[in-house]
Amino acid sequence: QALLVESGGGLVQAGGSLKLSCAASGHTFTKYAMAWFRQAPGKEREFVASISYSDDSINYADSVKGRFTISKDNAKDTVSLQMNSLKPEDTAVYYCAARARYGSAYLRAQYAYDHWGQGTQVTVAS
Repeated sequence: QALLVESGGGLVQAGGSLKLSCAASGHTFTKYAMAWFRQAPGKEREFVASISYSDDSINYADSVKGRFTISKDNAKDTVSLQMNSLKPEDTAVYYCAARARYGSAYLRAQYAYDHWGQGTQVTVAS
């Protein structure tokens, strides 16, 4: 069975940085588009960033543009999210998502993805 495992979360002061990683097994996820979403308590899950395979297109939520960078390593089958200039409002559980289909898709949407990790907690203190 395909598996995604996130790591790298933790507690950081506002203005600090964290790097999240997502390790894959059972499937070559980086052949397809991948993404990061996040969910804070009492909030709906929201899109953070995505990266495609075939066209190298990258998308970010407006709230993280200029601060977060998504990347993937196809050889290692991993995807990462470098988070800089963190704000308290970035506090959430961050989820890695992977698509297992080719073809056109709206990569900001949850329905575009077929596999999800269990999440890693990011807490930004003021």
